[in-house]
Amino acid sequence: MNEVDKMDEQESRGLNEPKEAKELPKKQKKNKRQKQRFKKRIIIIALLLIAAIIGVRVFVSKKQAEEAAKAAVSPSNTGTVMRGSIQDELTSSGSLEAGDTYTITSLVEGEIIEADFEEGDQVTEGQVLYRIEASDAQRQLNTAERDYNITKENYDKYLPQYEGGIYRATEAGYVTDITMKKGDTVGGQGGTAIATLYNDTAMELRLPFLSIEADQIPIGADVIVTLNDTVESIPGRVTDKSNLEETLTGGTMIKYVTIVVSNPGGLTESDRATAQYGDIYSAGDGAFSAYQSDSLRCELPVGVEIAEVLVSEGQYVSNGTPLFRMTDDSYQDAVNQLEDELTAAQDNYDKMQDDLAEYTITAPISGQVISKNAKTGDNISRSSGTSATELATIYDLSELTFEMSIDELDISDVEVGLEVEVTADAFPGVTYMGHVSNVSLNGSYQSGVTTYPVVVTLDDMEGLLPGMNVDGTIILSEAEDVLYIPSGGLQRGDVVYVKDDSMPASMPDMSAISERALAEVPEGFTAVKVETGLVTDDYVEIVSGLSEGQEIYVSETESSSMGMFGGMTMTFTGGPGGGGPGGGGPGGGGMRR
Repeated sequence: MNEVDKMDEQESRGLNEPKEAKELPKKQKKNKRQKQRFKKRIIIIALLLIAAIIGVRVFVSKKQAEEAAKAAVSPSNTGTVMRGSIQDELTSSGSLEAGDTYTITSLVEGEIIEADFEEGDQVTEGQVLYRIEASDAQRQLNTAERDYNITKENYDKYLPQYEGGIYRATEAGYVTDITMKKGDTVGGQGGTAIATLYNDTAMELRLPFLSIEADQIPIGADVIVTLNDTVESIPGRVTDKSNLEETLTGGTMIKYVTIVVSNPGGLTESDRATAQYGDIYSAGDGAFSAYQSDSLRCELPVGVEIAEVLVSEGQYVSNGTPLFRMTDDSYQDAVNQLEDELTAAQDNYDKMQDDLAEYTITAPISGQVISKNAKTGDNISRSSGTSATELATIYDLSELTFEMSIDELDISDVEVGLEVEVTADAFPGVTYMGHVSNVSLNGSYQSGVTTYPVVVTLDDMEGLLPGMNVDGTIILSEAEDVLYIPSGGLQRGDVVYVKDDSMPASMPDMSAISERALAEVPEGFTAVKVETGLVTDDYVEIVSGLSEGQEIYVSETESSSMGMFGGMTMTFTGGPGGGGPGGGGPGGGGMRR
């Protein structure tokens, strides 16, 4: 091929390639549209097939239901509209317990010295059952009582001395040599000297008496003092007496007796006198001296800080004269301490009384002694970790109770006061009456179900004993002298199938009955719409729509059909006595009947 031919061929190829590239997208779009139309046809065909299958199944099911409904009904599938009383009930089992049970225990140790009762005895509340030897506890109580009395005396004595934060004089005289000053802490254990007190309003006389006669003169005795110069007699009082025997000139054995007299105003330390106690005379005379305290002391039991001194030297003070003012804080602390000490002593005394009371054990309730585990002579001891020793058990048999377990679905219907019918295994055929005395909110959960304890108290209990097994039936509601049918006779909430020959001459209005309910009517029966009242697991009250004696269809097998009752969609269980509308059924607790 020459060069010209090659160029022509290349040019020819170049011209053809653009044309094929332009035609290719058009073919692809056409193929895509064809595929989409094909898929749509497949989907439409599939939907039509599904609809056809569903239609066939619905038609077959409807035909089967109609055929089943038209099937002959055996006598066992029928019931009668009855008149009487029906009840909505909850049932549960339990065991009887005494109205009150108390186990007698001891919190103390020791030998039992009294136990004057036996098993089977009737005891009354407060009756002494046991006495335990308590000499140690009695001694501790005596000590606590003595400590309390001392503390109380100190409180009564010293609290007034803190009153208003002012410390006052407890003696009379002239104040000299003041040693206290602002900022000092005075009082507390042993007291603190704060000044010297000189008092000549009273004079002191120290006289010798024969030793044997001095022993006959008591401290505090009133005596007659005779002045040597004027032979004037003034009264005196014995304030002290020495135990030391001394010898006077001539060998006379004497003891000194201290006497205080009130100074009428003329006595001085230069005056001398003798004294007489009855027929006993002093063995000599003596000189007067001013009656004074060597030091004036602050005897407060709790120390306080001085904020201000309120007395000056040479000042005469009497009982109650302010001596110094305390700081507020120290005053309050001192008063609080006095009160705390008194409270602690009182608490300890009370505790010792309570501890002693534990050694006498009385009956906490009236009732019958069921068991006696300790007798006179036994020794009570408690091992480590044991808080009490059981001595006896008392039952209050004036009342018997038992506990019912009620399902969470039914507990809201139970309230205190509802009547309860009770039967006991020990007395077949006998029914006892009781009432709900307590509804507890302390529920227990087990196997997916929550139940609540309900306490029943028996109103009559002849022959019954604690521990017996009983069945309780709580009567929630009751309808008397009403028409009712078996619960299995109610179809789809408010429809009853009535046997044709039981129907009145005029046909009932069926416009309000669903087509499905009409389709399921058994052969020989007519669907009747009714108004219901009380519904239990076994029976349904008929308010209107039926007459006494009419024969009705009663389902005897479980049905999963759904119906409307009381505004709620519910599953009904057919069969005579087989849990109709409103039935609670067993749920781990009380069973609704």
